[in-house]
Amino acid sequence: MLLRRYTPAEAQDTLLRRVPIHERPVPQSLLDALARTFGEPLTPDQAVARIVADVRARGDAALHAWTERLDGVRLAQFRVPEAQIEAAAQALPRAVRDALALAASRIRAFHQRQPVTSWLTQDLGGTLGLLARPLVRVGVYAPGGSAPLPSTVLMAVIPARVAGVEQVVVVTPPRPVEVYGASWPAHPALLAAAHLAGAHAVYLAGGAQAIAALAYGTESIPQVDKIVGPGNLFVTLAKKQVYGVVGIDGLAGPTETLIIADATANPAWVAADLLAQAEHDPLAAAILLTPSDALLDAVEAALQEQLPRRARQEVIRAALAGRSGAVRTRDLVQALELANAYAPEHLALAVADPWRWLPHVRHAGCVFLGEHSYEVLGDYIAGTNHVLPTDGSARYASGLTVLDFVKWVGVVALDPDTAQALSGPAATLAEAEALDAHAAAARWRAP
Repeated sequence: MLLRRYTPAEAQDTLLRRVPIHERPVPQSLLDALARTFGEPLTPDQAVARIVADVRARGDAALHAWTERLDGVRLAQFRVPEAQIEAAAQALPRAVRDALALAASRIRAFHQRQPVTSWLTQDLGGTLGLLARPLVRVGVYAPGGSAPLPSTVLMAVIPARVAGVEQVVVVTPPRPVEVYGASWPAHPALLAAAHLAGAHAVYLAGGAQAIAALAYGTESIPQVDKIVGPGNLFVTLAKKQVYGVVGIDGLAGPTETLIIADATANPAWVAADLLAQAEHDPLAAAILLTPSDALLDAVEAALQEQLPRRARQEVIRAALAGRSGAVRTRDLVQALELANAYAPEHLALAVADPWRWLPHVRHAGCVFLGEHSYEVLGDYIAGTNHVLPTDGSARYASGLTVLDFVKWVGVVALDPDTAQALSGPAATLAEAEALDAHAAAARWRAP
């Protein structure tokens, strides 16, 4: 059986139980690789701290050294020439260029509809308000491993540009010339997406060293105000370590999709959606919740039939055997309760009347209503953002929006009468906090 089945009680104790990133076991193979790289036993967090400190101290020299050691690439320069980026866009097959352009237009249109408005009111004695001010410089991390994600470049760069960020730069791991050819130091579709989205520059840097370069700046890569975009464990740990020096969008864990389906769902489509999620990463979570035994059997049969035709079978099998599974629920109400407790990155409602159940959804990065609004459309071209909260952070966090690239500046301009009337109560509150100088500053203005 490809998809292990759980009762709701079993699922709550295993499949749907969240484990904090710092409590997860580190594979011995990874620890061995770190020991070989650093010449001594280190945890991933310790290794990242070494890299971050080195890049902060030595700038480009450290960035060159870590890029050669970890990526196997010696670079003459970090910035990709603009002509090369434009050439990559032109070299793509016409169908890919057209699809990227359509995705970009829909993503831009969706994010342009998000309200970001300064406001001032004179109803509280003078003027109070908030001024929306875009960030000055943003760095976008674009993964470039076995499955480069030009779609992520669109999802991160376009909202920043819509928000009015002055400079948006992309960093992506360099690839040896034999991967894409001497003309393409990174995936050409990724370079094309950066060009299409309006990125101001693309730099060849990956992993923790790229995050450190964005956070502290080097001779080649400018320091940014905020870093967004998903990455592997080392990228996530680096973002965690530099947070405070710069802002971050969040700490991305392995991707996850939870599908709630009833007996009306198409089992072949459900299976296809589960496989699509599982091919991301061996740690990806593809989870099915349903009250229908017949659907569980049909989905399992469809998985068995479809999997042999998938190119990334090894990754898919690992994901299905790991954090994935199926839960036979009592009914759809229980399925929604379990989903809200899990707070998935993606929640798909493959049920007869999805709109009926939408009010029951409380925690999810993005919800997909009906089988025609499947999650892959959200990954690429629907228009909503696919940079979403993972690891249960949908309980308190949201997907990337224009608001992530804006900060708010408060405005206080009280009239003299209001200021005088408020000074006495302000002094009283200051004295209650034992802040004598605060109270004195207010008493000077009090009547």
